[in-house]
Amino acid sequence: MRYNMDPFLKGVFKFFMDSKPGLTFHSSSPEAVKEWILDSSLFTNYLSPAFMRIRFSIYFLIHFFLLSSSVFAQRALTPAPQLIAESAMAIDGMTGEVLLAKNIDKKRSVASTQKLLTALIIAESGNLDSLVTVEKTDGMIEPRNLWITSGSRYKKGKLLEMMLMRSFNDVTKCLARDHSSSQAEFAKAMNVKAAEIGMNNSVFLNAHGLTAEGQYSTARDMMKLAQRALANPDIQRMVATRETTFTYHGGKTIPVKNSNDLLHTYHECVGMKTGYTKDAGRCLVCAGYRNNQWVIAVILGSSWDGVWTDSEAVLKWGLDNLQ
Repeated sequence: MRYNMDPFLKGVFKFFMDSKPGLTFHSSSPEAVKEWILDSSLFTNYLSPAFMRIRFSIYFLIHFFLLSSSVFAQRALTPAPQLIAESAMAIDGMTGEVLLAKNIDKKRSVASTQKLLTALIIAESGNLDSLVTVEKTDGMIEPRNLWITSGSRYKKGKLLEMMLMRSFNDVTKCLARDHSSSQAEFAKAMNVKAAEIGMNNSVFLNAHGLTAEGQYSTARDMMKLAQRALANPDIQRMVATRETTFTYHGGKTIPVKNSNDLLHTYHECVGMKTGYTKDAGRCLVCAGYRNNQWVIAVILGSSWDGVWTDSEAVLKWGLDNLQ
């Protein structure tokens, strides 16, 4: 059970922040600092509230006096890039420190980026070399399908790769149905997994992310998902794959190129997941790597071209400041 910080702890934190208004903690804004503190692993273990009060108070008192002295130099980040995206978040992928936070708790559609949750469920279920039989009920959903036909059989891992690389909706439905027997049951599994991850402000109603009334998430929750998904070796490999091939049941082979343009234009990007609907706008969950440093970013509600400029700017800015 996740530990939630009580009013006493929030009071200690507020005293600390108000006493040092210029403190940056490597972060781009006081709000980002607060988000890092409130989401820090310091508060996510299984310790009792009484023990956490003591630990929290001692921790911040020590850091308050150390940072007030000249013993430790403070490193401030350069100004964060201006974004088109309506919601955005970036973290240090190694420590979880929040680097950028913009409307991260605003509930919104996240389009096909929620396929990362579908992928996580499928990947963690294992048996990726097992064969999945396509059924007529899987069907096609615009705008993007691989056109796999009823009765054909494919390795689960290959279908998962196709979903992550090109966001094929028929493949997504096939994987969901194979896992849970129906689309409705898979949606239930998504919400169970989301709760397990700590995505407390999300509701999922389908596996593919097309708009559905009452379905939503937030940038903060999608970041939690991104961290969990990136830690999975199979997902990490698949989202970073730029090009591959797919062979149909009948023997025809086609080339498949990852729809994440950032993988093809920005060499430090190591992939993740695209998304678009009219309701959600252009979305991208992405990660960048340089010199043993990782930055993970969530960009939601951007424009058609802005999603790429937003994402690259945030990854570059984050990596530059972590060197």
